[in-house]
Amino acid sequence: MDPAAGEKPHAVCLPFPAQGHITPMMKLAKVLRCRGFHVTFVSTEYNHRRLIRSRGPSAAAGLPGFVFATIPDGLPSSDADVTQDPPSLCYSIMTTCLPHFKNLLAGLNGSTSGAPPVTCIVADGLMSFAVDAARELGVPCALFWTASACGYMGYRNFRPLIDRGIIPLKDEEQLTNGFMDMAVDWAPGLSKHMRLKDFPSFLRTTDRDDTLLTFQLHQVERAEAADAVIINTMDQLEQPALDAMRAIIPAIYTIGPLNSLADQTIPRGDPLRTVSSSLWKEDDVCLPWLDGKRARSVVYVNFGSVTVMSSHELAEFAWGLANSGQEFLWIVRPDVVRSSEAAGAGAALPPGFLQATRDRGLVASWCDQEAVLRHDAVCAFLTHSGWNSTVEALCGGVPMLCWPFFAEQQTNCRYKCAEWGVAMEIGDNVRREVVEGRIKEAVGGDKGREMRKRAAEWREVAVRSMARSLTNLDSLIHGVLLSGKNS
Repeated sequence: MDPAAGEKPHAVCLPFPAQGHITPMMKLAKVLRCRGFHVTFVSTEYNHRRLIRSRGPSAAAGLPGFVFATIPDGLPSSDADVTQDPPSLCYSIMTTCLPHFKNLLAGLNGSTSGAPPVTCIVADGLMSFAVDAARELGVPCALFWTASACGYMGYRNFRPLIDRGIIPLKDEEQLTNGFMDMAVDWAPGLSKHMRLKDFPSFLRTTDRDDTLLTFQLHQVERAEAADAVIINTMDQLEQPALDAMRAIIPAIYTIGPLNSLADQTIPRGDPLRTVSSSLWKEDDVCLPWLDGKRARSVVYVNFGSVTVMSSHELAEFAWGLANSGQEFLWIVRPDVVRSSEAAGAGAALPPGFLQATRDRGLVASWCDQEAVLRHDAVCAFLTHSGWNSTVEALCGGVPMLCWPFFAEQQTNCRYKCAEWGVAMEIGDNVRREVVEGRIKEAVGGDKGREMRKRAAEWREVAVRSMARSLTNLDSLIHGVLLSGKNS
């Protein structure tokens, strides 16, 4: 149903240009389209080319009322098929993207665009320059924080950690001498079980002007300037962190789990369901392979779209999986091994691994993760603890084994293990015997049984949260996104 009479409202959706941010923004954009908005979905030129390579030219063709647009990211031109270097990308976004985005908005509002005038902007929380563009245009801007609320508060607590002289680190030895195990039970909005090493990883620097440290601190503090902040979470899951956020930013809208919200909102058979944001080509063998497996028999392994590791770490994971004796589905991106160690096209599994596991393992390069985590065959998820993966696993009632890589994944990991009871940690120093032991415990041990019980309980919470999330969505639309219409 159109939310207002007359010309359609026009939402411009601007994700941060990395897969883990594009995926939830695409879901939200589709939801807005189903709620009567004309939607322009903005990609960087680099990722637009990747999308076309992975899905074909029709992937960017759009649909009536749902169109794609691009802006440059300010980095040197490249046709690589990998996630760009995070510090370089963050610096470039902060320093170059605003003029390009303003030009795009002017074009969309031009008489020849054929689109209705832009009436609101929904931008990723890491693209806060969109607030400035919205102010100039005179339309509301909502920032979509695609990570966890506890992750947001982890970044917000960088400032008091700096004020107390705890960060930046005095020297790199503090990374390995036990300093990172320091208890931090005083941080507003965060678990009393937090240790310094559980805060977002960008504090692990000796440089006060470190690009990622300053970028993230700037972005979370700029959220106060937005008309609203949207979060893909449930109030029951992160109440203390959300309470702390609302003390800073009153207009917080929780609409999670977004994957469930989108599934309920987008009608069956709607062509919008076929619009994809995947920057890698998905292997179509994963789900049929799972169909042939017993219920709760397969360990699913996926470290997300950004995680990279050493050849040694890859081998330790491989042999830990092999020695567990468990069936597994392992997603191994071509660029998962650090570029300085990679041979040719990408990651090389250790010699003998595929032969040793040929009857019980499937290695693929990318998959439809939501469908995998909903599959009855999956019993546990070895993950980097990104927020999309965490929410999708909770919705599927799947317990987790965690190997966080960077950003707020460390914070998510701590919450899953110490607060929500659905996970165990692998540890920074990957050892095959630890991987093997954790898998065996998760699948057949007492701790694993408790994790499965808690995961099933959180799945029910996710189901019950939908009514509140739909109400919050309506409040967001009518109280914020439509507030600039016809103004």
